[in-house]
Amino acid sequence: MAQVEIIAILGTIFLLGLILEMVRRRQVAENYALLWLLTAVALLILSLWRELLDVLASLMGIFYPPAALFVIGFGFFLLIMLQFSVIITKLSRKNKDLAQHVGILNWKLNEQEKKIIELTNNIAQKQDPTSE
Repeated sequence: MAQVEIIAILGTIFLLGLILEMVRRRQVAENYALLWLLTAVALLILSLWRELLDVLASLMGIFYPPAALFVIGFGFFLLIMLQFSVIITKLSRKNKDLAQHVGILNWKLNEQEKKIIELTNNIAQKQDPTSE
């Protein structure tokens, strides 16, 4: 086993352990960790199963199979970035909607406070005999 294969195996085992630990500590939600776990498992399988890596490398036209491992890993990371872009877009839209809703509620609250102050002043004027 070549040194680069050992590094790939250790790196993917470390990545898999890190993801599982982050899920366990609730630093990453399970639904977001799924693609990370899939990436780590795929890279680990390809690191351990050299024949499969050789076949994939030849299909991609890559002469050095461990380089194919990094190309495949990069492809998975692109998918992860796409997933996060979709999530960020949804959260940005929700954040905008919530900010607008809070603005409307603040405006309504201010209008109600103005009415209360106006009613309180009217009642106070009617009860104060010296104001006439």
